Amino acid sequence: MKPTILTTVLLAFICQATAQVIYVHQGASGAGTSWSDASNDLVGALEVATPGTQVWVAAGSYNPAKDNDRAKSFVVPNGVSLIGGFKGTETSIEDRKIGSNQTVLSGEIGAPGIADNSYNVLLIKNANETTIVDGFLIKGGNANGDVKEAGKMRCGGGLYIDGQNGSSKPIIRNCGFVNNYGRDGAAVYNNGRDGESSPQFVNCTFKGNEAGLDGGAVYNDGRVNGKTNPVFVDCKFEKNLATYGGAICNASEAGVCNLTLENCSFESNEAFLRGGAVFSLNGDQKCYLEMQDCTFSANYPDDQNMVFTSNSSRSKAFQVSRTEQP
Repeated sequence: MKPTILTTVLLAFICQATAQVIYVHQGASGAGTSWSDASNDLVGALEVATPGTQVWVAAGSYNPAKDNDRAKSFVVPNGVSLIGGFKGTETSIEDRKIGSNQTVLSGEIGAPGIADNSYNVLLIKNANETTIVDGFLIKGGNANGDVKEAGKMRCGGGLYIDGQNGSSKPIIRNCGFVNNYGRDGAAVYNNGRDGESSPQFVNCTFKGNEAGLDGGAVYNDGRVNGKTNPVFVDCKFEKNLATYGGAICNASEAGVCNLTLENCSFESNEAFLRGGAVFSLNGDQKCYLEMQDCTFSANYPDDQNMVFTSNSSRSKAFQVSRTEQP
């Protein structure tokens, strides 16, 4: 039987119960063995983390580079849980109050302003579903590099998930992606080319992200015989901007793209050409969409205020609500 999303999340929590923990606190100077001995080096904590390790991060703002190297990112290894939203006294994940303890991963590494920010704030490569990012505000990534299509320097300013020549299926929950930029997939780029990138996003917000080309918030890339089957549950997309796919752009061509949206909302997203909310460019009719209990409001262009699909892409939409524009 195929496990449900809830089952997967519960299993992840069970696995966390006996995990090694590395503690990170802004301004600390310890080795990371406890809150009183916390480290202030989040990049270093992730570098030494092994599968099964949890990295607990207290409230504050963290940057992936201290030397203004735009190519550096927070790299989450396979099987590691990166958990934010702590005050710095908790003894369990359940004790967190994420709303009161904002934990920011910021691409702001150089002069004030986005121009010289990190290309990708977060990077996950070939990681399975025991790889978790939970409880962060991810902002200020600027993937504006002049490199070839699907390259990290031009895609996924907030988070680049790389499944190329392998598989990536991380779980991202309770996160906000705000004010990130990229040529494609300003907030998140799912690279499934010659592999698979099929993450799960639960209770995440995508707001104010801007793509120079396609996928204002998210770009799902299953081209070149690849696969990308992302799932979004209880997520909100607001005021994202792109040329195609104001919030989400899907591409499969010779590959497969299956997008699942459950209880998600799309509000005031904008595309210069097609797909104010979601745009699917499938090529070989292998881009599928399933929606349940989703709402669409004030997206532009309207495209029936929901989804625009090219080349007779097949989509299955059910229990979808449309909120009329005023």
